[in-house]
Amino acid sequence: MTEVRRVGWPEYESIEYSEKMFLQGIAGTLELFHLSLLKFQSLVGEVTGHPVAVYQRIDQAGQRLPLDERILSDTDTLMVFGLDHMVTEQEASPDEVEAVRQFLTREGTCLVLGPHHDVGLSLDLKVRDMEYAHHGDPLVPRQQRFGKYTRSLMKGLGTPVENRYGLRPAVLEGTNQIAPLTIIKDLDKRGWLDGVTTFNFHPHLPHYAVTTDDPESAYVLARQPIDMSHPHPFTEAGNREFNMFLWMPPTGERPGDILFADSTIFTTLFGGDKSLEAFWMNLAKTQLHSKRRVEHPRSATRAA
Repeated sequence: MTEVRRVGWPEYESIEYSEKMFLQGIAGTLELFHLSLLKFQSLVGEVTGHPVAVYQRIDQAGQRLPLDERILSDTDTLMVFGLDHMVTEQEASPDEVEAVRQFLTREGTCLVLGPHHDVGLSLDLKVRDMEYAHHGDPLVPRQQRFGKYTRSLMKGLGTPVENRYGLRPAVLEGTNQIAPLTIIKDLDKRGWLDGVTTFNFHPHLPHYAVTTDDPESAYVLARQPIDMSHPHPFTEAGNREFNMFLWMPPTGERPGDILFADSTIFTTLFGGDKSLEAFWMNLAKTQLHSKRRVEHPRSATRAA
């Protein structure tokens, strides 16, 4: 938290973030994230009539809370945010993977997976330096890799998606406003993105790469334009957008939905507006009515 205050000066110089009032170590930065979730929790709680609980798999005291029936038995939407650094070597246990797999066999369930960025994978230090210059955030070093726990859960569930890089979104010229999403409306059969034009700005967002050739296993519903003012290996390869929001529709063995969305779009730490709130509302309302049958987008297109 001391580093956050230094880099973000004078944003956190008020009394509520002082040493007397706020944790100044790593735990303090975690508290920032918890506080920034409150608006999302409040809005979804009002829509659904149920409080939104937040759990830490390993809390500040080192106590573990694995994913099991204590959490999942009365849960409809489970959101797993991968903010664990790779160096902590956390992995989902076989029991946790099986518990989530069983959770998804219930009608009306939804799993939101949000592994954060993977900055500095390359062994080439010049490439790492290019990535650092691209995102431009002094709080994120030339190598910062997140999400081993979430990745292991994804692998156990057989989801063909990987979190890659930390990409800076484009903004509208002359402003600090994030550029609109490229939304593939005909694939959004649940209406997750109805009334949504943007999420919120964060300087290093993951690209959710689809790793299968099966066109019906995972649908990219929204892509985010990239800031082209500084090069990045991903843009050097010819890319101008990255995958921001993905959907894996239900299958015969899995009635539940699986979504991929970064944790930052559920917080107010990096801003937010009516478009972001519309996304939150859609997520809450869609799951209230999600037991209706939804055709796979491309299957429905072929039928038409």
